[in-house]
Amino acid sequence: MAYKISEDCAACGTCIDECPVGAISEGDIYSIDPSKCTDCGTCADVCPVEAIAPEA
Repeated sequence: MAYKISEDCAACGTCIDECPVGAISEGDIYSIDPSKCTDCGTCADVCPVEAIAPEA
């Protein structure tokens, strides 16, 4: 199950540098490519606004 970034995203860039497989793309709200995401949770651990969570 991939992680997903909510609308609470502040586009700070912290998660991009932490993703080991490059699954996160920049934008007004960042997005995670579910086909690349390995469900490691590193992005969620570093998100300062807690905008990243496992997809329901």
